[in-house]
Amino acid sequence: MHVHILGICGTFMGGVAVIAKTLGYEVTGSDENIYPPMSDQLQQTGIKLFNGYSIENLAKKPDIVVVGNVIKRGNPELEAVLNQGIRYTSGPEWLADYVLQGRWVLAVAGTHGKTTTTSMLAWILDYTGLAPSFLIGGVAENFKQSARLKDSPYFVIEADEYDSAYFDKRSKFIHYRSKTVILNNLEFDHADIFKNLEEIKKQFHHLIRTIPGNGLIVLNKMDDNLREVIAQGCWTRVTHFNEPSNWHAKLLKADGSEYEVLFANKSYGKVRWPLLGEHNVSNALAAIAAAENVGINPEKAILALNEFQNVKRRMEVKGTINKAIIYDDFAHHPTAIKTTVAGLRQHVGQEKIIAVLEFGSYTMRSGCHQSADFAAALSEVDEVYFKQPKNSTWDITPLIKDIQKPTYLCATVEELIQKLTLQTKAGDHVLVMSNTGFDNFFKLLFQHNLIKAC
Repeated sequence: MHVHILGICGTFMGGVAVIAKTLGYEVTGSDENIYPPMSDQLQQTGIKLFNGYSIENLAKKPDIVVVGNVIKRGNPELEAVLNQGIRYTSGPEWLADYVLQGRWVLAVAGTHGKTTTTSMLAWILDYTGLAPSFLIGGVAENFKQSARLKDSPYFVIEADEYDSAYFDKRSKFIHYRSKTVILNNLEFDHADIFKNLEEIKKQFHHLIRTIPGNGLIVLNKMDDNLREVIAQGCWTRVTHFNEPSNWHAKLLKADGSEYEVLFANKSYGKVRWPLLGEHNVSNALAAIAAAENVGINPEKAILALNEFQNVKRRMEVKGTINKAIIYDDFAHHPTAIKTTVAGLRQHVGQEKIIAVLEFGSYTMRSGCHQSADFAAALSEVDEVYFKQPKNSTWDITPLIKDIQKPTYLCATVEELIQKLTLQTKAGDHVLVMSNTGFDNFFKLLFQHNLIKAC
């Protein structure tokens, strides 16, 4: 079978491509935003990539086309698929039909922390010998890949609430028929898909409707929105984390790099790892609780987490400028930015933190988040650099005023790099936060010999 994928370099669609290749199918795909790490992973797997969308990419007529949710009517390649009558489907539906049937699906859902938590859960299962299949929205360092398919009854998947395709506006996670589900948190995001928070809650309620009675929901007790979703109806056993009578943690270091894991009053052991922030401690608790549902002893899960290596673009150290440490992080929502900054601040104490932020997502560019939210999220940094948002529908000036820290708005990445290089000094920490390729930000740093790579 020849599977052709439109939007193949998205983290989810790239994972689908790897799994299809593992099944022995011929896999090709096209995208207009081809950049690492996903492009590297796909090419190493032997998947042919087409840069840009064109009818010529369909010259060798595929048996089925998997359409990514970024693809819209008017795309020349999609129009050719429709005109030629080629069979097509969405990514999550293809996965459900060809891969997930008959497997125990462990899904991780929520606004924040999905990729990291999915990676933790997959690693715990792998470390303890269950050799799960998985699909993660990033390249997990423990596996050096974002997806794999094994002869195992277990499949760990990052289950996001994005729509499935232009012709299927249900959230992806509706398709998976998961048995164990982590619900990390719930906030408004994805303004290009959802009008308000209530629409997202509705999709999460639909997810809960698909979970069997003999399954398990692992729920963040601290999240009011998730509790409201559960109150709409729940037919599955629920266990909680971040709750003293269930799974919780005692921080042994304020930056979250060392903590004790407890269920009620019983201690199961300590985690010492390179990750930072209380949000990652919370992610770990969820992963431990979900792993127990498939028979993994919490003590063994803790041993696995002591060897967890995180995911690319999650506080990933990229190198140095003028002996200042440069981090690459995927944070792009005020809550994620705040927790990421807080973890770094606890780790570095009073050392200088410089934040570099791209307004990459539609939600950020459209101004759905209040400037005060961003200002609060950045309150613990010492300097801020923004790249002028593309196609932005809101005025960034009030945000710069609200931050009340030295703040620089740059028209281009090149200008940003020049100013940043002049400002950084030995011992500084430069936190680059973006959910796109950021106009080849790091590549330009290499080219200008301004960065010493790790």
